[in-house]
Amino acid sequence: MSGAGRRRRGTSSIAPSPSPTSSSSSSGRPEPRPSQLPQWKFSQVLGDLPHAAAGGRRDADEISAIEFDGRGEYLAAGDHAGRVILFRRAGEDAARPRAELERTDRAGAPPPRYSFATEFQSHESEFDVLHSLEIGEKIKRVRWCARPNRSLCMLATNDRTVKLWKVSEHKAPKEGDGEPRRRASTAASLPLQEPRSERATTKPRGSSADSADQIEKVGDVGDGYSAKCRRVFDRAHEFNVNSISNNCDGETFVSADDLRINLWHLEVTSQCFNIVDLKPADMGDLVEVIATAEFHPSSCSLLAYGSSGGLVRLVDLRRSALCDQSARTFRDRGSRPQPSTFFTEIISCITDLKFTGEGRYLLTRDYMNLKLWDMSVETSPVATYKVHEFLRPKLSELYAEDYIFDRFSCCASKDGSYFATGSYSNTFKVFTRTASQTTGTTLEASANPYRVQSHTSAKIPALLSNFSLGVSRKGQDGPRSDGKEEIPCNMASRVTHLAWHPTENFIVCAANNSLYMYHT
Repeated sequence: MSGAGRRRRGTSSIAPSPSPTSSSSSSGRPEPRPSQLPQWKFSQVLGDLPHAAAGGRRDADEISAIEFDGRGEYLAAGDHAGRVILFRRAGEDAARPRAELERTDRAGAPPPRYSFATEFQSHESEFDVLHSLEIGEKIKRVRWCARPNRSLCMLATNDRTVKLWKVSEHKAPKEGDGEPRRRASTAASLPLQEPRSERATTKPRGSSADSADQIEKVGDVGDGYSAKCRRVFDRAHEFNVNSISNNCDGETFVSADDLRINLWHLEVTSQCFNIVDLKPADMGDLVEVIATAEFHPSSCSLLAYGSSGGLVRLVDLRRSALCDQSARTFRDRGSRPQPSTFFTEIISCITDLKFTGEGRYLLTRDYMNLKLWDMSVETSPVATYKVHEFLRPKLSELYAEDYIFDRFSCCASKDGSYFATGSYSNTFKVFTRTASQTTGTTLEASANPYRVQSHTSAKIPALLSNFSLGVSRKGQDGPRSDGKEEIPCNMASRVTHLAWHPTENFIVCAANNSLYMYHT
């Protein structure tokens, strides 16, 4: 079927795929046995490891977002201090001994290796006087834009403001050619003064040369790089932004908060279109909020968003300008539904979703599970992969310490055969779509991913001994616990952000202020 026909009919023309428990994959190949599952090998680590190991890690250096560009040449990471750090794929044969090159020629292509390219200050802390609210500089999401030329364009957002950045690579001038270039540190960026908006940077004609130089603030942020803030998309969200997503048309993107999803054009900052609005007339009638949103990778009119109620709604922008009424709703009804309690409603929140398999499947992550959906089946997922099932008896303790509200991301390989998501105790899990086992492979974010390392279990605070652990703060009944057993993992050390290379079996995961990379 042609691409146009598939877009006219939405996703109804997609046939269901075999279940992961079937004896063969959709391509007709036999299902891989556990011994044939890929073995992940440590590739490299980027970050301030000695600083973190000494216990002096600053929370501002903790990585909060990571993303590969469309070709896998660059890797962007955002942190709690509002900085965006770029890494570039190093040359395959650069600075490698000849003996190693001969070994890799016999063994196959070497895995990608990345080196620091540049970093710049994207966001700074602000104070909203109108709402008496302090807005932090933490980078929530980073998304790459299409590359019309050699320049790099990306969207970065904090809780309220989305910014479009352009990073250009230029050759360093030779000594004696004009004015000497300003020295820039290779380990940290120079502070940049950000234009508030596109209108604020415009100067009247006839201004002095000094004023003309301030039309656009450009800073040298690395050896041979300059960063420029091209657009500022602000004053459109009353609640914290939880996700942004680029459209495949290369011209628009969406930003989503708890109650609204706004559609922007990359060249227009003065207005946006509100396409989803869940805010009721009376806030007491609010039953769910928006948790994440994602555009379809090939159909520019399809948008999926997940809610706190565990629902995934797929809307078609061609049907109506207001997409409050979803085109399709994906709900896991299950063959053996568990009784709904106060805690089960919290853990069913969709914290992340990704389209996989060229848009044929939808991957969703909640607190407990990773689920794979066929776009033609709305009643139940194709497979459910267990991630935190061992924590189900400890939901009351997790709620008391706010761990139950942790948001874990997910990622998938380009062909949709492998998935990955984070967990506690500095570990993450990799699953295979065609394998019958749904427990996955647990890997540790360290130089030895298969090392079985014992972590000190997080202890329940002594204050909880004065209360009934089986009752929640709001008086709702939850799972009972005797209060003597410890949580069976290190809750303080967790892997929440991962990214999959767009063309190779290559995973990068963020552990505190370091990036660990693995390949098969």
